[in-house]
This record gives sequence, C-alpha cells and structure tokens, in this order.
Amino acid sequence: MFIDSHCHINFPELAEQMPDLLARMRENKVSHALCVSVDLPTLPQVLAIAAQHDNVYASVGVHPDYEDTPEPSVDDLIRLAAAPKVVAIGETGLDYYRLEGRSIEDMEWQRERFRTHIRAARATGKPLIIHTRSAADDTLRLMHEEGAGEPAGVMHCFTESWEVAKGALDQNFYISFSGIVTFKSARDLQDVARRVPLERMLIETDSPYLAPVPYRGKLNQPGYVRHVGEFIADLRGEPLQKIAEATTQNFFRLFSTAAH
Repeated sequence: MFIDSHCHINFPELAEQMPDLLARMRENKVSHALCVSVDLPTLPQVLAIAAQHDNVYASVGVHPDYEDTPEPSVDDLIRLAAAPKVVAIGETGLDYYRLEGRSIEDMEWQRERFRTHIRAARATGKPLIIHTRSAADDTLRLMHEEGAGEPAGVMHCFTESWEVAKGALDQNFYISFSGIVTFKSARDLQDVARRVPLERMLIETDSPYLAPVPYRGKLNQPGYVRHVGEFIADLRGEPLQKIAEATTQNFFRLFSTAAH
C-alpha cells in the first residue's frame, strides 16, 4: 500500500469529485492521504474532510506564499492543532520565487511566519511540513536557529540539491518526492532520490498540482502517488513493494499521532 503524504483535496477542483478520488485511491492501493492546510480561512474545509473520512488526515498552517491572509500566532496554531485528525503543523517555510521587485530583506514577514510555525511544532510535538523554493539557505538556517529538528518533519515536494537534502537530513528531517521526480528534465532531483536513505523518504502528489508521468499536465490526485513510487523503485533498482512498505512505515513513524 502507498500513502499520499501531501495533497490539497479540499481545493474546489478536487473536493467536488471526492467519491471518485477515494475510489481511485483504492484502485491504486493508496491507503491514506494527508490533506495539508495552506491558510486559516480554508482550514475548516481541511478539518471537515479529515473528520468525514477515516483514511484522511489534516495539518494546520499558513503557506509562505500567501501574503494577504490572516497571520497565525503560536497560540493560534497550538489551539487549532488540537483538533481531531491533525497530525502536523504546516505547510510552512520560505518561498522567494516571486519577489516581484522586492529584495530578500523585504521577506522578513515570511521568516517570522516560519519561526511561528516552528515554535508551534515544538510546543505541540507535531512534525513540520516545510515548503522551500528559491530560499534553501535561509530555510535551513531558520530550521537550525529555531531547533526544528525536534520534533522534526518533512521537506515536502523536494526539488533542491543533494547538499540541501543532506542539510535537512542532518536536522532529522524526511525528504518527500512528488511527481516532479518523474519528469525527464529532473536529472539532478533523480540523483537525490537515489541517494536519500530509504528510511527517511516519503512520497506525495501535492495534488491538484504536478501530476506525475504519465499524467503530466493533467489534474493530479492522491491515487497517482503510486506512479511516484513506481518511478523511484525503478530509479533505485529496488522492488516496488520495498518502496511502498518503507514510505508507508515512514509516514506513520513521522506522523506518529496518525492511526493505522
């Protein structure tokens, strides 16, 4: 069985076809999914989906790329993380990809938000889900400064170099691969996927985005995480069952409050 460790099935294009999504998960032997929060206004939808389905979990957090949205405090995140089925804090992190004429110095609001999430994770004991884009050095630095390695977490939809992966692994983090790893252009990322220890690997869809080959360019969904697992198995020359079992065990080890 496989687990989609990161998806956004509360987004309208997926939420409206929930019965079909769950059926395709079963068809593809995807047993569970983690529906990840991106802001506070839509958090009730995330929590409702997790409450309605035994095999869906939830997280609480505000995405670094959402600027004009209510800003959570540490206490807010701690309170919200006490809801049933919440197994993680995030997604959080840093995203400097779209600076829009601003300097990195102008992104202090992102760094403060990231620190807030790390502190909430430490207070609740729930792992972090980290998004980083064009901001790897600052991401690793803040993780170290705030002690994100306890209780640890996952670098989701990983697209960085082996050096960045090593920096995260050294801080007790897992590395999660999305459909991007199946793209022909992703040679450097594929090298990372060969080198990450299997006991620290997760797989995900980040749906509705980034559908893996052979569905690239189409609407993504949790059932497609199987194709990520199949690609990584071929890439590493390991049996598919080994990848499936390891990434499933890793999920429940990291998100330890999730019930099997």
